[in-house]
Amino acid sequence: MTPHPTKPSSRSTSGPPGRRPVRRTAGIALLAAATVLAGTASALAGPSTAGSTTTGSTTAGAATAAAASGGSELSTTTRLADRRSLVVGDRAYAMGDESGLYPAAGWHIRGEMGGFWSQPIKLLDGIWFGLDGNWLGKDVAAAKYTSGHGYSRIDYSGAVNVRRTDFVPDGVRATLVGLTLSSSTAKTVKLDVDAHSELMQSYPWGWTTPSATDANLPDTGDYTDGALRFREQGTPSYPNATAHDYAAFVGSSLRPTGHALGPDHRGPQDPAVICPADGTAPARCDDTAFGKGTGGRLTYDVKLAAGQQKTIWFAVAGSDEGSQAAEREYGKALSNPDKLLQAKTSARKQIDAQSAVDLPGDRLLQQSVEWSKQNLADSVQQANNLQIRDVNEGKDYPAPAGTVDTARWFGAGFPDYPWLFATDGEYTAFAAVAAGQFDTVKSHLRALRDVSDILNNRSGKVAHEVTPTGAVYFGSNQSAGNTDETVKFPSTVALLWRWTGDNKFRDEMYDFSVRNLQYVYRELDKDSDGWPEGLGNVERTGMGVEKLDNTVYLIRGLRDLADLAASKHDSKVQQWATTRAGDLESRFEAQWWVPQAMGYADSIDDPANPANDNTPIFQRHWIGVTPMEAVFTRPGQPASPLASKANADTALAQRETPCYTGEFGLFHTGTGATSDPAGNPGATCDPVVSTVKSERSIFGLNTSIMAVAEGNFGRLGTKQQQAYTTGNARIQLDPSVWETPGAMPEIAPSPDSAANIGRPMYDRSMALQAWGAYGILWPVIHQQLGVDPDLGHGRIAVVPQLPEGQQKVAGSNIRVGRGSVDVSARLAGKALSTDVTAKGVGAALTVGAVLPSGAKVNSVTVDGRTAQYKLVTTSRGTEVQVPAKGSHTELRITLR
Repeated sequence: MTPHPTKPSSRSTSGPPGRRPVRRTAGIALLAAATVLAGTASALAGPSTAGSTTTGSTTAGAATAAAASGGSELSTTTRLADRRSLVVGDRAYAMGDESGLYPAAGWHIRGEMGGFWSQPIKLLDGIWFGLDGNWLGKDVAAAKYTSGHGYSRIDYSGAVNVRRTDFVPDGVRATLVGLTLSSSTAKTVKLDVDAHSELMQSYPWGWTTPSATDANLPDTGDYTDGALRFREQGTPSYPNATAHDYAAFVGSSLRPTGHALGPDHRGPQDPAVICPADGTAPARCDDTAFGKGTGGRLTYDVKLAAGQQKTIWFAVAGSDEGSQAAEREYGKALSNPDKLLQAKTSARKQIDAQSAVDLPGDRLLQQSVEWSKQNLADSVQQANNLQIRDVNEGKDYPAPAGTVDTARWFGAGFPDYPWLFATDGEYTAFAAVAAGQFDTVKSHLRALRDVSDILNNRSGKVAHEVTPTGAVYFGSNQSAGNTDETVKFPSTVALLWRWTGDNKFRDEMYDFSVRNLQYVYRELDKDSDGWPEGLGNVERTGMGVEKLDNTVYLIRGLRDLADLAASKHDSKVQQWATTRAGDLESRFEAQWWVPQAMGYADSIDDPANPANDNTPIFQRHWIGVTPMEAVFTRPGQPASPLASKANADTALAQRETPCYTGEFGLFHTGTGATSDPAGNPGATCDPVVSTVKSERSIFGLNTSIMAVAEGNFGRLGTKQQQAYTTGNARIQLDPSVWETPGAMPEIAPSPDSAANIGRPMYDRSMALQAWGAYGILWPVIHQQLGVDPDLGHGRIAVVPQLPEGQQKVAGSNIRVGRGSVDVSARLAGKALSTDVTAKGVGAALTVGAVLPSGAKVNSVTVDGRTAQYKLVTTSRGTEVQVPAKGSHTELRITLR
């Protein structure tokens, strides 16, 4: 997971997610909420809410106002040209800056990862608007940028007030941009619209063989029926290249009064500053050496009455299937933009209404739940006709091994990773089921299976990184890994099955899940000791062949496969998986625990070296938390993590120290003794000397792993789980930290990773990274609210645990199967209560509560009557559990 191309690899081998938790600096003040009621046009063109940063609910009375309807908003007024904007639909997305310009951005194809895309191709570098010769974003400064649920907005003020609204309708390969103009006096405005094409596919990249330069052919441009049309047609000259016909249309439902064509047409970004393909570059570029696009201009005369607000919609549409297909998408987009916008915001309202939470003791976390659900929805991508080929980490370009007709997935990160990843999707799935977004999890898993079976000839190995073209950068039978995503696949299937009870989907995925783990034992255990070999999430100098995270997730995968097998009455697989899991569990602590480090070894020495066989290696990487993060399902026992309670408490307390945790979360690699090569001065957390330098970068995933691990052991204190959920929430919502309001980035500002906003646009980590939602949604929905479905076995438990210092947590419309649950937990003095309403769940319900530390039960009532109850010791603490008999249950526990 490299934030930038420090070496010619993608996220495959560069390693680790997540930097450890945040020392909770006084917390941020909850952003003030404001309700704005808007009329037909005023939501697009009316006055914006006050302040440089605001959040608020907005509603609108008509289709044109839908951009402001029904969702919270986050706004900023500072450094807009330094911040990336992003709007996403499942068939297209667009990235520029928050002033409305389009600097060269991204690094996979240096400077070309921004602009307008429709998987698997880029369409435009950008689109620019000029009023009476004054370009928005340069001559007319942007005053405010706003992120909404499913749209963005930029406010400009000048002789003519302008409000720009961008969104991407789902199901359409187009981005729509609405300009709402108003003037205090009657006038006719000359509106120029520049567009610069860059039709290219998402793979090859800048440094691969062949490269993006080899693959990209010159664009042509023309004017047709009131629109600009750009095309790239032909066949690149390298072996196995295929003929293509890419097209993009740009225009409006208005009829232009003039047009022009030419090589430039980048509005105020002409003449363009060109970034070289590699090496030293200017701090800000307009295009790159990879570019072979062309440009055009459309001119309109727009008449405005005094005080009138007029909205004009523009579309950028395209296709990799030729001009006619692109024109159809263009027509769909402009057929009724208001209706499409209304559909977009309505869909996002539904997402907002699922897993809605009330956290009076942590409003920042509540707001992060709201935006994390939107971040997941913003990550959904789809491509068709993927030609599956193993490009061997960019070294080869063979003929396709087969075709996947359609793939739909959670894009890992924007702008450089909006494609199909196994590791990312498997972590993101936990957040997605908690948010009720089941269908995309299913589609993501299907896509991984379909690609992997073609790529790897049904070996069972899961492909790591798949571009929308079908090029698989890493993860074939011939490449090194990753092991972790192969062993995690059965667990992700089991997760979805437990939350939905979907036996049909279980059956669809079962054969592949069995083959996943059979592959690991057949190919990745050369010394037959059970500890799997191969790459995991971290690849650093000096690591042994057998990695901790692979081991942890293999054991969990075996337990989950055994559960799936039992439900299918497949006793052979059930016994096979159960026996192997039990063997590894029985030996785990003795092999992996390093007492002097107060933690688990990151890896084990090369088993091929008899002198060092199975010697633990401790390097302080974030994967040391995985024995506490991964929860195991064992028949007849409460689900629990792999780590023992005593070792977990020791290891988690150690990771909370400044050697491992910074302001915004968990470091990738902690610091150690002062004698270490890169130990922090004076930071002596343990006596273990490592030859590996610390990496004090804080990834959203690492912080998520720590937040989940803390919750698994009931550690919900302000310096425990709350420190980590606050870390991820702040980088998403704190105006002093964010880059794109409401979007959780890949990496937090860290001692060893500068904030994105201060770095060149072509050298940044992701503005939005899906997996960070894991550390928000799972701790709140599953751990604090205690929603724990096992619908595959016809049961569900709701056993909340109140965070330290809080008196109430509540959630509503939490999807489970075809129904939902509402839950509220409170503590008032000696009274602990849980209220649960189950609607259409169709499963046996257990209701309970985790007792506060040291508390004892005096009495228990259910619906006002004395009730029999069980006290169950779990890794979270002591749980009171009672069976529920109706759809609504009121549990009251009096403590002593």
